[in-house]
Amino acid sequence: SSPTDLWCVAQAFFYLLLCVPWGSSCPPSCQCTERAGAKAVLCSSRHLEEIPKDIPKDAVFLKLDANSITRIPSNAFRHLSHLEELDLSRNAIEKIDRAAFKGVAAGLRTLDLSSNRIRSIPKEALLALNAKLRLANNPWHCECALQEVLWEARLDPDSVQDITCHTAPREEYVGKPLLQVLDAGVNFCSVRQRTTDVAMFITMFGWFAMVIVYVICYVRHNQEDTCKHVDYLKSLPSTQGHAETTSTAL
Repeated sequence: SSPTDLWCVAQAFFYLLLCVPWGSSCPPSCQCTERAGAKAVLCSSRHLEEIPKDIPKDAVFLKLDANSITRIPSNAFRHLSHLEELDLSRNAIEKIDRAAFKGVAAGLRTLDLSSNRIRSIPKEALLALNAKLRLANNPWHCECALQEVLWEARLDPDSVQDITCHTAPREEYVGKPLLQVLDAGVNFCSVRQRTTDVAMFITMFGWFAMVIVYVICYVRHNQEDTCKHVDYLKSLPSTQGHAETTSTAL
């Protein structure tokens, strides 16, 4: 082949390299497809124990359901700025870090965390989320933190009745939908506030008692010193008696 032919082949190969979407490679355990012009990354039922690191940056739909993921670490999806739907249902998630959804909060529309092992979730993890949340079928511990999440989050109305109390401060709430408990007038945050107030009262009482004991000890100590000083003065020869003795002698 002539040098001209080789140059043409090299040039074609170079242009081919420019067209390859380097940032859009698909994780080996997932399947990447186009859905209405948007990239969908499907990683369902792949026996994953953690979130893949090499998810394409242009992913719009990400399905990680039916795996064995136990934790959502900080910045797990930070590079996925186009992400709109995230499905993490039917895993074994127990821990969600405070910055778990940092970087995707603004554009995320749907977040499915149902059917996991989540007992509590930090409010900070959901602060900037506008996504519709599915939190059903988790072993929730009904307390003030979960109540605050429900107050501030956008919950999926179709699944909100399935957010039930697996454990709670009082046995009568166990097994009941959290929304039903709150609608009955229960306020877990006021219980925590009362507990805090009692703890503060006990602490203040302890400090006050220490001050009183210190004052009593101080007064008693000064009284003892005063008594000793008086006894010492009484033991000294009287000045008046000494003066009479002197005048008699004269």
